[in-house]
Amino acid sequence: MFRVNRFNALLKHFPRALFDRSVRELGADKHRKGFNSWNQLVAMLYAQLSGASSLREIEEGFNVQKASHYHLGCQPVHRSTLAEANERSDGRVFQVVAQQLMQQAQRSVRQEGVALLQLIDSTSITLKGRGFDAWTAATRTRRTQGVKLHVSYGLQEQAPIDCLLSAANVNDVAYARGRTVHKGVTYVFDKAYCDYSWWWQLTQQKARFVSRFKRNAKLLFTGERAIPRNAQGIILRDQQVLLANRSPRGGRRNPYSLPLRRIEVAREGKEPLVLVTNDHRSSALRLAALYKSRWQIELFFKWIKQHLQLRRFVGRSENAVRIQILCALIAYLLALLYAKASASCKSLWLFTSELRGTLFQRPDNERVHQRWRQQRAEFAMRQGAFLL
Repeated sequence: MFRVNRFNALLKHFPRALFDRSVRELGADKHRKGFNSWNQLVAMLYAQLSGASSLREIEEGFNVQKASHYHLGCQPVHRSTLAEANERSDGRVFQVVAQQLMQQAQRSVRQEGVALLQLIDSTSITLKGRGFDAWTAATRTRRTQGVKLHVSYGLQEQAPIDCLLSAANVNDVAYARGRTVHKGVTYVFDKAYCDYSWWWQLTQQKARFVSRFKRNAKLLFTGERAIPRNAQGIILRDQQVLLANRSPRGGRRNPYSLPLRRIEVAREGKEPLVLVTNDHRSSALRLAALYKSRWQIELFFKWIKQHLQLRRFVGRSENAVRIQILCALIAYLLALLYAKASASCKSLWLFTSELRGTLFQRPDNERVHQRWRQQRAEFAMRQGAFLL
């Protein structure tokens, strides 16, 4: 009797019905013989979860597990076929699935009465050299050449809940303007997202935000708030202000006319941190803690770059790079959902490390053998006691 291995158990959290429907609607498997989108996805997920960093590694490592291919619903992979699929296939299928998994991760932890918090930021992935320059050189910036991954990260979910891939020269706030604003959610972002029109949109949709003022922000001080005793020495000032500049730049009008809070937070050995928020109810200490939690999205970016295949790419075309990045996010979300379903107490890093070494092992068989070994040990102990 077949027993499910860890790779099969992981893929149980994958929205296969949505994937198949997207493939049909987008015609992703049109003119593809044998090696379809599902085969491509499984091979690329194997690369992410096993740590395989080249087409040859994927081919050799995946094909040695032929006994598991039937139950995974796929076939052996050839590196030339996989390279061609990454070059030509429709990456929108992987984008749809990644977004669905993000919603699934969001639903799995959402609770009544919990204040939702989203962190917004981006990270650059450097792509230079032969094959990359053809499509990244034109959009390079002073700091980087490659692509930019924009992410909205749910702090309660400990997972991305929205993402977008763009050229390196796309402004961060352009991604933010295109997102749907949800009522009651607190958005935390740095001063790269300083856009008064977007801040006004958040306020109009009854969402809250915590960010930083730019140095050249012109403010009109309208009031001073008392600092509680437990916040003294940490919160230096808590003020109510208005944006004084009604035409910031480019002939645009500043629509934000309501009061904002300006909070100065002490930092050891550095200048005070100046925060801005439209939240007039929460304590200054809590708002400072919310902005400090923005570091979690930086840790997420560091995690996926260190533990998934986002440093070495198995294809150099724009399409191949996008598919590999999306498969990395899909692998992260599947591992997160699998860890939660398994009630694992380990960190995600330890869980994925264990998963990497046991991807094709069958946990049920392991438990049977473990019980058999335990019974043998107990029997040997009883026999020894009898002989004495």
